[in-house]
Amino acid sequence: MRLTCLSLALCLAVSPAFAQDASTAVSPPVEDTGTLAEAPYRIDIPADWNGELVVLAHGFEPVGVPRASPWPADPATPMFTSKGYAVAQSGYASQGWAVRDGVADSERLRAHFVQRHGQPKRTWFVGMSMGGGIAIATLEQQAVHYDGALSLCGANLPGDVLANELFTSLAAFDALFPPGEGKPASRLSDPASPTLGQGEVMDIVSTALPRDAAATKSLAAKLEVPAEALPGIIGLHYLVFRDMVTRAGGMPVDNRRVRYTDFGNDDAFNAAVPRYAGDAKAMDYANSAPALTGRLQKPLVLLDNADDPTIAPRFRPVYAQRAQGAAVPPLTLPPAPGGHCDFSGEQVQDAFRVLTEWVETGARPTP
Repeated sequence: MRLTCLSLALCLAVSPAFAQDASTAVSPPVEDTGTLAEAPYRIDIPADWNGELVVLAHGFEPVGVPRASPWPADPATPMFTSKGYAVAQSGYASQGWAVRDGVADSERLRAHFVQRHGQPKRTWFVGMSMGGGIAIATLEQQAVHYDGALSLCGANLPGDVLANELFTSLAAFDALFPPGEGKPASRLSDPASPTLGQGEVMDIVSTALPRDAAATKSLAAKLEVPAEALPGIIGLHYLVFRDMVTRAGGMPVDNRRVRYTDFGNDDAFNAAVPRYAGDAKAMDYANSAPALTGRLQKPLVLLDNADDPTIAPRFRPVYAQRAQGAAVPPLTLPPAPGGHCDFSGEQVQDAFRVLTEWVETGARPTP
């Protein structure tokens, strides 16, 4: 999820002399805010700028959440500015599963930084949660502009894999917890059903789980989360999946021939699970949101949390496995303790240091 923003900034003028030479300029701290192609942005340059830039990508922001103006600093910002790095962060032109906007808007902001403040000596991309996937997609697509990237607690699944994972949790709930007698037959997995709020979905799940302890245990085991986390996880999956459907303009998943396993009685489950035909254009859209090919040319460091129900254990190795044959395979660090994106400043700085030393020395680190 998107980290909570803590502070607002004033937009300060930048002298033409400062904009010419990023590596040697000396200037008071700069807070540069504005809008680029409908995406709010913020740039922070410390007084002791080391000439290097961190492009920072935030996580999922639910549609309709009020936005501050000017765009405020992410709590991670001082983790980098305190070490002398400039930080540029886009709010993206849209909310929700804005992966494609995040890639385009972050690249537009990087180019804006160069035009206004000069070419950095090195440029890094750091993303958290949804921003982790944006970081990887950017490194794949814009490798020429970056020296390396760090994905923290990242949703690092290719778009088609992610869409299927989100849908499976919804379809599984529908199959395991059919509506009771006299209850509406609306299904969470049905894209044609009325859209619900995340809280409404969580209430539906919370009410259903006590009806069947065995089904609850089966669903929790399959999704790799504690049973008490199921309402929140399914609510989040619903929110993201429905936004995907809206952006894709149709059903991004086709499960008509899928054989599901590990749901207890698999024959009974497969007989009960709802089936949908996918829309070809919508499925193509899902493939691109994000399109993670595994073809890396620059260093990438991955760090997850050990007890993160949002980025389940089965998700964490997917991208690293896809990128095993890359020119520069990614480096996966041992998971840090804690839940989703529950990192200390020191943990973030240590992971970033692994990345920068990898680039500076040319030697691949040992986790």
